[in-house]
Amino acid sequence: MMFPISSFYVVDTFAYFGVMLFLFIIGVKTDMSLVRKTGKKAIAIGICSFSIPLILNIMLSQFLMVSTPMEPILHRSIVWIASFQALSSFHVIVCLLADLNIRNSELGRLAISSSLISGLCSCIWTFILFIGKLGVTTKNQQHYSLLAFSATSIMVLFSLFIFRPLILWMTRRTSNAKSLKESYVCAIFIIVLGSAIFGELFGIHFLFGPMILGLVIPDGPPLGSALVNKLECFVSSIILPIYFVVSGAKLDFSAISLRNFVIIVLLAFFALLWKIVAVMLPSIYCKMTLIDALYLGLIMGNQGIMEVLLLGKAQALQLIDKQSYSIMVLSIVMFTGILAPIVKFSYKPLERYTGSKGMTIQYSNPFIELRLLACMHYEEHTPSVINLFEASYPNPKSPICFYVIRFLELAGRSAPVLMGHHPSMRDPFTSQESEPIINALKLFEREKKGHATVYPFTAISSYAEMHDSVCSLAVEKKVSLVIVLFHRHPHIHVTKGESTAIRVVNHNIIKKSPCSVGILVDCGAMNYSVPILSRVCVYRIGVFFLGGPDDREALAYARRMAQHPNVRLTLVHIVDADIDTAYSSDMEQDLHIVNEYRDIDMMNERCLYREELVKDSLGVASVIRRMTSYFDLILVGRQHNNDSPLLAGISDWNEFPELGCLGDMIVSSDSTRKVYVLVVQQALSSESKMGNPEFIRESSYVLPNMQYNDGGIKVVTDMPNRVCASYVARCSIML
Repeated sequence: MMFPISSFYVVDTFAYFGVMLFLFIIGVKTDMSLVRKTGKKAIAIGICSFSIPLILNIMLSQFLMVSTPMEPILHRSIVWIASFQALSSFHVIVCLLADLNIRNSELGRLAISSSLISGLCSCIWTFILFIGKLGVTTKNQQHYSLLAFSATSIMVLFSLFIFRPLILWMTRRTSNAKSLKESYVCAIFIIVLGSAIFGELFGIHFLFGPMILGLVIPDGPPLGSALVNKLECFVSSIILPIYFVVSGAKLDFSAISLRNFVIIVLLAFFALLWKIVAVMLPSIYCKMTLIDALYLGLIMGNQGIMEVLLLGKAQALQLIDKQSYSIMVLSIVMFTGILAPIVKFSYKPLERYTGSKGMTIQYSNPFIELRLLACMHYEEHTPSVINLFEASYPNPKSPICFYVIRFLELAGRSAPVLMGHHPSMRDPFTSQESEPIINALKLFEREKKGHATVYPFTAISSYAEMHDSVCSLAVEKKVSLVIVLFHRHPHIHVTKGESTAIRVVNHNIIKKSPCSVGILVDCGAMNYSVPILSRVCVYRIGVFFLGGPDDREALAYARRMAQHPNVRLTLVHIVDADIDTAYSSDMEQDLHIVNEYRDIDMMNERCLYREELVKDSLGVASVIRRMTSYFDLILVGRQHNNDSPLLAGISDWNEFPELGCLGDMIVSSDSTRKVYVLVVQQALSSESKMGNPEFIRESSYVLPNMQYNDGGIKVVTDMPNRVCASYVARCSIML
């Protein structure tokens, strides 16, 4: 009989030890610098979301005490119940935003800042409440209160003036997460455990010390991310589920009376209602739309594990009884289970990012500043980006503003970061790997003597949310073209999982970008020494033009490059030899820009035009195979008319659908000349934003219905002629 009882208490103690580590991890991942960076709007929303629900819910509980018959035990604790239902937690809100993949959206960033303020207010209120309750229940109230506040002050001072300098000393001796010494980790764990014991001995909750220690540890790499990586999986996957089981075993739903259930759930409902209204009022006052204010209120109204922990401590202090605790936990599960799906399936943050004629190169004014945004993941991407910047030709008549985002995966932090690097600022988030990139970009800027401006950014985010940073920055800066680097690079070797993650990021940018997008593929042409266009030799650029908005955007960008004195541009116009005389409006636009190029740009002797008549996809493949080796940079449109007989069957066998038919054909070809390929998608191309559900699959390049023998490729004859031709074309390029 004693064994299961003792086993239960062992598991219970183990679960609370895990909760201690869980709160320590939360403290490590929390960036307290967000408090001083928080704007007035977030401060107002955070304070209102805490104070208004607290006051109104306490007033409602007082009204229910005098107007509604209830059990004596509920009558004594209803005010505390009302106050606990009005609390909120920063960690819960951040986890919800992460599950919804909207931490990087404008609403998500505002919710993070606001929840940090409201969470701090809730922690202070709860701490005062618990200390006051312990003082009242102790015989020597004055002595106990003095002891508790003295112990709290000692813990805070130890954290700031002893523990934090020790952590900074460890950080300076740790270059990256892998080089973190195990002795450092053990020392930190011993101090955390000692803080919990200290808190229990002197009347503070044992969770207070670990959380304070976690807050003073710098979030992110190298130390913060290393600690999180060592603990988070174990705590989240093993210990927290045990705690949930133990906590669930303590719930007694059979003892719940209907009257008490209705009263407490009514208080929980009105607490949620007050919180939504309290968030919406300052949001609307700050010129936020009504629907965004409502969604922000729904997000801020969620509660979770932190509130359950506080309720468990409140029950231990006899602020609430066991029945009230069970009902309050049930109400948290119920309302969170309703609110989270509502936000998930109805809030679409990127629907506002719609393309317009002002956010493309074709429709931008050629005599005003052009704005481009490049996204890179690795230092090896820098030469490719700078070469493309050089080819864009910033000049006195048409300067260019370049924005560059360096992506870093979110590790050891709760909230994502999008940070600009100012010339006189040296921030703690800039890692050693980012400094060479920034220095190279600044050198390029100085060489252009005022014709080019470069603004480097660092975006620390999860792969699922990186596109939000790009889209929001593109809208804010009115960018005409976003440039992303292809997930495969000849000089970068990463795991398949990381490569797929980058590919998904590119897919999200292509699908949701508010402006034109260019996918830059380095097929081995990268040079680490100097920009390619600074040489004396001619830099040859080719445009394969079949027609459509994406091809027009590629040609518009290439015409700008043709102004560079070292560039020779060749427009290869691929025309269907069997085309009839009926022209659509899209074809008229194609002819207009081609004729404009022939009439205006070809006055420059460095601009050439070549027309190729073909009958099927085999002819298209033959032209591309023959002419690819002539160029250093090739620009193609991403999407074309799927009904065109020139592309029949090719798209069905694309290895990289994000590159389109022609881009995939060039990149997949085994050309002896290594080139850059820029695949362009215009923002006006609505079809390009539909997305491809098969995109994120790593397709194996297998051609069915084909047989290989010593004599070459044998095509099975039951295929349509045009499709067979496309297969032969693809195979000839592959060979």
